[in-house]
Amino acid sequence: MIRKRLSKLGAFFLFLVSLLPFWLLYIVSDILFIFLYYIFSYRKAIVRENLRNAFPEKSEVERLVIERKYFKYLADLVMESIKSISISKKEVQRRMVPINPELIEHYFSQGKSIIAAAGHYCNWEMATLSFGFLTDKRRVIVYKTQSNIIFNDFFNRTRSRFGATMVAMKQTLRKMIEYKNELTFTVLVSDQTPIRGEVNYFTMFLNQPTAVFLGIEKLTKVTDCVVIFYRIDYIKRGYYTYTLVPLVENPKQTKPYEITDIHVRYLETLIREKPQYWLWSHRRWKVKPESAIK
Repeated sequence: MIRKRLSKLGAFFLFLVSLLPFWLLYIVSDILFIFLYYIFSYRKAIVRENLRNAFPEKSEVERLVIERKYFKYLADLVMESIKSISISKKEVQRRMVPINPELIEHYFSQGKSIIAAAGHYCNWEMATLSFGFLTDKRRVIVYKTQSNIIFNDFFNRTRSRFGATMVAMKQTLRKMIEYKNELTFTVLVSDQTPIRGEVNYFTMFLNQPTAVFLGIEKLTKVTDCVVIFYRIDYIKRGYYTYTLVPLVENPKQTKPYEITDIHVRYLETLIREKPQYWLWSHRRWKVKPESAIK
């Protein structure tokens, strides 16, 4: 009961913080960066290990530059994500600008639904809100259920408030079959880590064998959806563009694991271009090939 009340108070506090203007949130972000990086050293050892393994060709100085830029952006990301709780549609449209939204109608006019791979790259939370008004057809966001039910429901309400349908990861296939007679645009975050008992495939990603979910590939093979990548690019503080990048138009003609390798390679290319915008503090490589249960 106490934990439930604390969770509700925490959610309410986040809502109040989200009402602050961007200029003030960025002042808070600058202070948060100092605490994260210099005082608490938040997951700094994890970040350094991940960067060292991903970029062995870079010098220690080069990796430290990326590290500091990452923590600076992480602080911004935290505050921008909180702002997403109450941000207006008009403000989202001003700060998250689509480059080629016409691609959606291009595929829909052919009677093809779309599945988009995305990564924990740039502000995926604001992109989630923008996704909500890309089309008037059904928009589906696949999410990984959080252990805290109150926060799980709170963030699902936030992410879906512009019209998107939230679907838990384990229910995705059933829901996609349910929606098979309508055109849908579905987004899945592709760089999450499966638990050991669910690992079925490893691929090379950022110089390391990496366990990956096969959900995108399985869904597209069943539904024959077009596969695209939901690419987000940082323009300046608080402003982004996103581009819908076609990856696979005929999934049933692909070889096993081909679709998975394609979207993983694309994300890797994006990260190598500007590595400071990916989530380096995540324990992405905690599952090793020798420890996975097949």
